[in-house]
Formats: sequence, structure tokens, C-alpha cells
Amino acid sequence: MRSPRDFFKPLALGAPSPVTEIPIKPSRVIHFFDPSNPKMAAKVPDMAKQADILLGNLEDAIPADKKIDAREGLVRIGREVDFAGTPLWTRVNSLDSPWFLDDAIRLVGEIGARLEVMMIPKVEGPWDIHYVDRLLAQLEGRHKLQKPILVHAILETAQGVTHVEEICAASPRMQGVSFGPADLAASRRMKTTRVGGGHPAYLVRNDPDPKNPQAPRPTAQQDPWHYSIARMVDACTANGALPFYGPFGDIADSLGCEDQFRAAFLLGCVGAWSLHPSQITIAKKVFSPPPEEVAFAKRVLEAMPDGRGVQMIDGKMQDDATWKQCKVMVNLAKLLAAKDADLAQAYGF
Repeated sequence: MRSPRDFFKPLALGAPSPVTEIPIKPSRVIHFFDPSNPKMAAKVPDMAKQADILLGNLEDAIPADKKIDAREGLVRIGREVDFAGTPLWTRVNSLDSPWFLDDAIRLVGEIGARLEVMMIPKVEGPWDIHYVDRLLAQLEGRHKLQKPILVHAILETAQGVTHVEEICAASPRMQGVSFGPADLAASRRMKTTRVGGGHPAYLVRNDPDPKNPQAPRPTAQQDPWHYSIARMVDACTANGALPFYGPFGDIADSLGCEDQFRAAFLLGCVGAWSLHPSQITIAKKVFSPPPEEVAFAKRVLEAMPDGRGVQMIDGKMQDDATWKQCKVMVNLAKLLAAKDADLAQAYGF
């Protein structure tokens, strides 16, 4: 086991010092784009104005014969496009693929200074993060980068869920974790072909009515992802990383997408993926606190500036615990208001 004194030392000569705290930025939506698609690449400047984070995808959804085109397309975009302050991320190919090593070498060497986060798919344990951590340090040292590239893991295997706490604690680079329901469903042998959301067969049913046993019995659809997302949120929060919900695959079901995003938001996720421009609007809506809740939280903080004591506000008891909840809400609102003029007005900042 490494000494805690060594944890924040560079892992390679010439590499920048690891970050001691993950920067908090607007992260409501990570919008994916295909760098191998010229039409989509041309829209990147406009997408940068809409999304909180732009991610050049090199992995799933990129056919094998387009992998190199996607990588080179991302290099061109990273060199030439003005992102107007919107962070640029990438999802590289999996560590066991024939493309990962070239992805890392090429991207760090060509656009490492503009690349904020590298998303690693199918992370199964801390050993995967340790490998990426050392490799990035060596490449950063070689190319004399001034700040480290952060790492974001995707939780999409049963083994990954089993080791999620260790994954989050594996490196100071750990920016966050995204929940990947499709691959996780396959890994667990779950009997669903849906990408996120509930399932009509995953339900609870009311007991029979004793007075009318044959009457229809109401049912309620359940959330098959609740346990795993909550565990991911706890692991991230305990280690200073940020939890994200991943993809919602049914682009046409905007209401189902909104419900899934809101469930993740309430559990503690800071944002979600967008696979289509229509989902950008949904994610920004869901992961921005409602103005009325921000207004109430501000009243609590004004009534209890230091969080001490007990106050009754609108018939509700407020104490140290609820003060902390309100602090989280107001801090997020301030962060988003700094990027969004409409939200600043709605929140009264």
C-alpha cells in the first residue's frame, strides 16, 4: 500500500502534480458527439453553447472501421474549435481493446492541454484506474503538460459495482463515475433490452381486496437501478468524486427520460448523458434546482446564517441537518446562475 504522503506526488518524472480537489463546474449534461461524422463535427461550436460538457466519443456507437477516423476527428476538433469555456472530454475505447493505447498516446500528445477528462469504459476495479493513472502521468511528463487530465469511470459491470468504492478511491485523478445501465444489464444477465428507465415487469402489486378477491389489483412499476445508483453516489461522495447518470436510450420517450434523470438527481447525481440534442434541454431542466426550492433554501440560510439552533419556517422545523441540505441547493444554484443568465434571474442572483 502506498503511503498517504505519496498519494499526491506525480507518478512520472515531469508530470504535473495531482489535483487535491476535483473542481466543481456546471455538469448537468455531458453531450456525446461522433468526431468521425463531419456533419456532427460541424455542429460542435453550437453544441458547446448549449451543453455543460462536450464529449468526443471513440467507443460504443463508433464502428470498428471508423475508430481511427473518430480519433483523428477529435484531434482536429480539439485543435481548431473554440469551445467558449465548455470543457472537452473524451470517452476512449475499453482497456482491453486494440485501440485504447493509441487513443491515449495520440490524444494526450496532440490535445492534452485542451482535454479535461478522459472517460474510461467498463472499469472493473482499482487496478484499471492505477494503469490509466500511471500511463497518463508518463504521457503528461513526455509532453510537458501543466495540469493533469482527470479520469472518469463508467460503472457498467457487476464487478465494477462490487468494487465501486475502491475505484473512486484509486487515484486523485478520479473526477467521477457514470452509471451505464445497458452493459450492466448484460453483465448481470438481466432480462431487459432497455437502456435505462423502468420495466413494466418489474413491479409490486397490491394485496387482494378481502371483500372482493377477484377485483383488479393496482400495480406500481419499480426502479431496477435504484440500489446501484445510490451505491455509486455514496462511493463518489465519500471520495470527493462526482456521480452521473449515463444514457437513456429511448430518444422518443422524453417523459421517461425526464423521470429517470430526476430520480438520479434526487439521489445525488450532478448530471446525465445526452445522446441527442433533445436530451440536453431535459437534463438542464432536471439538474437545475427549481426556483421555488432555491428561494426557500435561501430563506433558511438567511434565518440561520451559521446553521445553529432551530427555526420554524412555513411550519417546518429547520436545524443543522436541513441547513446543510439548503446549503447544497443554494451553492448549486449559484454555480449554474454564473453560466446561465435566465437561471440567475429565476434564482434572484
